[in-house]
Amino acid sequence: MDDKGFIKDYIERYRQSLFETDVSEQLIYMKELLIDLKKQDNKVIIAGNGGSAAIASHVAVDFTKQAGIRAVNFNEADLITCFANDYGYEHWVAKAVEFYGDKGDVVILISSSGQSKNMINGAVKAKGLDMKVITFTGFNKNNPLKMVGDYSFWVDSRAYNIVENTHQVWLLMLCDLIIGKAEYSA
Repeated sequence: MDDKGFIKDYIERYRQSLFETDVSEQLIYMKELLIDLKKQDNKVIIAGNGGSAAIASHVAVDFTKQAGIRAVNFNEADLITCFANDYGYEHWVAKAVEFYGDKGDVVILISSSGQSKNMINGAVKAKGLDMKVITFTGFNKNNPLKMVGDYSFWVDSRAYNIVENTHQVWLLMLCDLIIGKAEYSA
C-alpha cells in the first residue's frame, strides 16, 4: 500500500470508530451521572497507562476547570512508583483508589486493550468501595476491564492510536456536553 492509501485507510478507521459506534445514550447517561456526582460533592477519579494516562490528565483538568466537576488522576511519578514498589505494579491503582476514593465517587479507567491488570484491579477495588466504574477499552469486545465496569465504552479496533484518540474524543465530548457548548473561552 502506498502512503496515500495508508492515509485513506487510517482516516477510514477513525470514521468507523467515531461514526459507526453510537455512544450518544452512554454519553447522556454519563453527563447525568457526573452532574449528580457534582451535586453530591463527590469526584471523578480517572486513570490510565501510557497514552491513556495522558488522556486521563487532560480530561481531569477539563472536567475540573471547564465543567466544574472535581476530578483527579494519578500521574505523579512518586505516587505510582511508591505504590508500585510497596503493593506491586498490578495493584497500585487499586491502592490509589483505596487511599483517595470516597463512597459515591465515579472511577473512569482507560485501557486500550482492556487487559491491564492494574486497571482491572482498580475497577474491582472501586466497586468494592461502592463507586461506579466506567471503562474505556478497545481491542477484544469481551476484554476483562470492560466486563468489570458498570458502564463501558468500547472501540472496535486493534490499533492503539485509533482506540486512544477515540477515547479522548468521547471523553472531551462528554466534558463539552456537560458544559452545554463546544466553543468557549479558556
